Amino acid sequence: MPIRAIDSSEVTIIRELAHQIWPHTFGEILSKEQIAYMLNWMYSLETLSKQLSEGHHFFLYEEHGVPLGFMGIELFDDFSVKIHKLYVSPDMQGTGIGKTFIAFVKTWANEHGALAVFLNVNRFNKAVYFYKHIGMAIIKTEDIDIGNGFLMEDYVMELKIN
Repeated sequence: MPIRAIDSSEVTIIRELAHQIWPHTFGEILSKEQIAYMLNWMYSLETLSKQLSEGHHFFLYEEHGVPLGFMGIELFDDFSVKIHKLYVSPDMQGTGIGKTFIAFVKTWANEHGALAVFLNVNRFNKAVYFYKHIGMAIIKTEDIDIGNGFLMEDYVMELKIN
């Protein structure tokens, strides 16, 4: 399978991918200043390593040794898994990598006894349509003050696990 777990020695791969993907993903939604602020805040090596030590799990999607996407998940409570990060390289979007990640997380969630998978997604991100297409439902709207005058305007979406 092209998905594999990574450990703290490889968090630089996640950071590098985020810096490649985010400007494309959020360039029409967020200011360059907010993108830079969020990348520095969410994808510093210190933050990623801390998340791993606190129970987050990071996975890479690779083909021929080339990382094309990543996902960060956490067993959130006894009943759900939170997808904190799920990003695919812009030139590989629409090729099934996102669906492969979702199938993977559904299996992982089931193995850990979870009944649902959920995530936050920017309300203006075209990924909302992908998540709806795979069966996720919007369960609420959140506006999160992340500091420095910036706001995350998100949907919380959920997928029930059979």
